[in-house]
Amino acid sequence: MTGPTIGTLRVNGATLHYEVRGRGPLLLLIPGGTGGAAAFDGIADDLAAEYTVATYDPRGMSGSTLDDPEAEQSVAEHADDALRILDLLSPCEPARVFGSSSGAIAALHLLTAHPERVERLVAHEPPVVEVLPDASEHRALVARVRATFHAEGLMPAMAVFAAGLKKEGAAPTGPKAATELPPQAAARAERTMANLPYFVGRIVPGFMSYTPDIHRLEALSDRLVLACGQDSRGELPYRPAAFLAEHLGTELRHFPGGHTGLTTHPTEFGEALRKEFRGGH
Repeated sequence: MTGPTIGTLRVNGATLHYEVRGRGPLLLLIPGGTGGAAAFDGIADDLAAEYTVATYDPRGMSGSTLDDPEAEQSVAEHADDALRILDLLSPCEPARVFGSSSGAIAALHLLTAHPERVERLVAHEPPVVEVLPDASEHRALVARVRATFHAEGLMPAMAVFAAGLKKEGAAPTGPKAATELPPQAAARAERTMANLPYFVGRIVPGFMSYTPDIHRLEALSDRLVLACGQDSRGELPYRPAAFLAEHLGTELRHFPGGHTGLTTHPTEFGEALRKEFRGGH
């Protein structure tokens, strides 16, 4: 299969790098964390057999540059970026949308702000911790991460963040031993590391303080699928999706792997995603 078509899109305060594959109705994939468009390399080609698959680097990540690198980041602005991609690639038809982690938070805002542009949204583990009964604890975690980042630097802040996300009572995991990666995976890992300071310093505080409009989600629940990793039970990113699914009276879907099942189980993950866009069970 030929590679993706690469484009750039000028948006408010940034220039977005985006990639398009395949043909058919539009499927927009919104990445989370630090992965950017490359996070979908394992599933995009397969999905492109049925859809025009578009993905992009969120503003400030990888190839999407900010006019002001120090600008605070808001969920609403990131959702507006997704809207601009939809308007460019599917101006007349609503699209299918998938968002993962922080990308799922942006996707939830896109759905509530512009429901006419979204036919169906699959939101995988959006860490909207403000909906949880113990939200104040997670607010304190974000404050600790930010304080540690400014006082001690990136890796100590990441350690605090990782400890806050894991299952209660789980043993802390040490750094993984270095392994020889294939060139493409090595390049992706290098980009991920380069994106980490921005993620910890800008995305984590801006996104984990976001509260979705639950009343709007109730009205739109027929086009929202909340999903979690089947190996994520008990971890912090799992809980908001499970809470929202129960509140909305919808079935929580379980995808292969954990929070990063997209990269650890790409074939099975892509198939589960395809099934949801065909209408679920």
